[in-house]
Amino acid sequence: MRHYKKGRKLGTDASHTKAIKKNLAVALFTNDRIKTTVPRAKEVRGDIDRIITWAKKGDLHSRRLAIAALGDKELVREVFEKAEQGMWADRDGGYTRILKLGPRKGDNAPMAILELVEEAVVKKTKKAEKAEKAEKPAKKAEEVVEEAEEAEETVEAEEVKAEEATEEKAVEEEAAEAADKTAEEAAEEEAAETEEKAEEE
Repeated sequence: MRHYKKGRKLGTDASHTKAIKKNLAVALFTNDRIKTTVPRAKEVRGDIDRIITWAKKGDLHSRRLAIAALGDKELVREVFEKAEQGMWADRDGGYTRILKLGPRKGDNAPMAILELVEEAVVKKTKKAEKAEKAEKPAKKAEEVVEEAEEAEETVEAEEVKAEEATEEKAVEEEAAEAADKTAEEAAEEEAAETEEKAEEE
């Protein structure tokens, strides 16, 4: 039984898994972002958060714990200096970000980019949250009004098109009637001319 052995095995024995996690942590703090597999990124994320929490405390005991975890005094000094400068002062957790890249060519392992989050947290005040909640029904009402106006505009446009079509039909009918009248008048004139010629003969 694996009592007190929580965490992913990562396909290796205990000492190798420990070394992998340590090397990933060192590489991340050195380069600020690394490319690794998704299980390894998820597994080392807790260790990274723990080390940054120690750095934010800044006392001697936390520094010694970080040195034991990373094994590099200079790197630990850099991380503690960043924490003293306030890099993660407004963030209570979630110091890392995982960006999935897709499967790796060859063994089809899921790959990801693990990076440190350095952006400042924009905290919402209660007033802003209340304002957003109050704006939501107003936005919905505006959307409903806009949809109704669009529907009215479409109906009006259809009515205008129908009126134009009826007007066009009326014009066509008038033109046809005029053409019929002209044809009848021409036929009557021809008949009168033929009658006159017959009487002369």
